[in-house]
Amino acid sequence: MKIAITGASGFVGRHLARQLASEGHELVLLARGVDRRDLSAIHLPRAQFVQAGLSDPAALAQAFAGCDAVAHCAGINREIGRQTFQRVHIEGTRNLVEAARAAGVKKIALMSFLRARPNCGSLYHESKWAAEEIIRNSGLDYTIVKAGMVYGRGDHMLDHLSHSLHTLPFFATVGVKEKPIRPLAVEDLVHILRAALVDGRLTRQTVAVTGAEELNLSEAARRVADVIGKRILIVPTPVWFHYILAQCFEWTMQIPLVAKAQVRILSEGVTEPATACDQLPPDLMPTRRFTEEQIRQGLPEPGPFGVRDLRCFALYGK
Repeated sequence: MKIAITGASGFVGRHLARQLASEGHELVLLARGVDRRDLSAIHLPRAQFVQAGLSDPAALAQAFAGCDAVAHCAGINREIGRQTFQRVHIEGTRNLVEAARAAGVKKIALMSFLRARPNCGSLYHESKWAAEEIIRNSGLDYTIVKAGMVYGRGDHMLDHLSHSLHTLPFFATVGVKEKPIRPLAVEDLVHILRAALVDGRLTRQTVAVTGAEELNLSEAARRVADVIGKRILIVPTPVWFHYILAQCFEWTMQIPLVAKAQVRILSEGVTEPATACDQLPPDLMPTRRFTEEQIRQGLPEPGPFGVRDLRCFALYGK
């Protein structure tokens, strides 16, 4: 098959591309830019890299020419300049559907978020929901995957947890009383996306996908700390404190330790979808628990946060 992936330089896009390439599929990898920390995904066999965003339906249609399916993995968790939730999640998805129709694409698999829903006061959640509705009303075959908190090599969760624990010997809970999460291994997520794209399963379905084990984020932090050999103190902290921190991180860090949208996500818990979803078949249900082995496989190179993580370094440090 020939399959296009938007957001191909991102975390989920890279893992999906590697899996599909290992099976011999022809790939068109689309991204606005390249993650210089991991160039391997754009050099896969039978893969063409196209440096393009979601703003030009004609360019997208040209890239989608001859493709059987599109995996729409592009997305943002904070707004920077012209990269707003409206432009990326809503207008970008509308452009993608227009391009897919023009190119004769038969299937779209959309990466959405577990708690996406309308009228909730969060532009991130609402824009993700709007993207789902555009796909559902496109007239094309589709699968919408509403994933929870995903982890694995190159993610935000393990990357930021481990670097923060190398930097400071404590972990601040999001809320004095935490809400639980169900960490989802990226391998389990890719298994589901592949079934939709390659096997044609989950036709016109919206499925919620969470990990096999429920725990608090502080327990996840303890497990990561044990694996990297650090002792940590868990500090109960109110949600409002994290919103202040998140704003500071968004102002100062290239990839924020936590963004405001992520604070909202963690304050609600990441275990159940906010809207009704179709049931995953048993053979596609995630099975991997948040074990020491899984954590080790996904950890980045050890080390604390430093000046290279600051936005000012990206602007003036090169």
